[in-house]
Amino acid sequence: MSKNILNQKTFIFVIVYIMIVLCDLIFSSHESYSNLRNFTKPSILGSLITFLFINKKSISVTVFRLMNLALIFSLLGYILLLFTDKSQNFFIAGLASFLLAHIMYIIVFNRERKKQLGNWIFPILTGVYGFGLFSLLHNKLEEMLIPVILYMIVILLMANASFLRSNKGSQISYLLVFVGALLFMLSDSLLAINMFYKSLPLSNIWIMTTYAVAQFLIVYGIVKQKTSLSFV
Repeated sequence: MSKNILNQKTFIFVIVYIMIVLCDLIFSSHESYSNLRNFTKPSILGSLITFLFINKKSISVTVFRLMNLALIFSLLGYILLLFTDKSQNFFIAGLASFLLAHIMYIIVFNRERKKQLGNWIFPILTGVYGFGLFSLLHNKLEEMLIPVILYMIVILLMANASFLRSNKGSQISYLLVFVGALLFMLSDSLLAINMFYKSLPLSNIWIMTTYAVAQFLIVYGIVKQKTSLSFV
């Protein structure tokens, strides 16, 4: 018997999660409230870590530990990025933390990898996308050239690892994680463009929204990877 995609406890969590994200978006849009983001930004990851812990029985011990590390590294990266106005070293450290988070995700996704690639279209498309983004940014990167190149390679590998996951356990789980990985790639791309190329209108809204949705979809997709789900 199939289960609804959102049970009651998950529905409550989603409501709380949305409220945290909305508060962060509001605080980021008003300079007078910006200090409150010191609480809301870590709370986004903190709530996901709590959600993962509550659902740890749904996944293997190894996957739980790897996912926990991914979220902890993401949380650390978030905290470090709060202090980028003080020193660029905080940005580099935050970038390294998010890079480690992506590596954890890659390991998780590869645990249930398809035996055969079967389709080269997506890897080619992500390669073209990465090359196009790099072409746009490379003249502006200066001393950040190497760190950004490494980060771009890892996030493209993460997106491809999500594409190569097996969908035998749950097709909806596969779709949730895949869309989450794409949104993560989009969020980081918007952040890079906003930082190194030119300021984007409402950049904080787009970057944070895509990031928050991406992290939730990945976590929820992994938690439900062995469950048969439906949207009704």
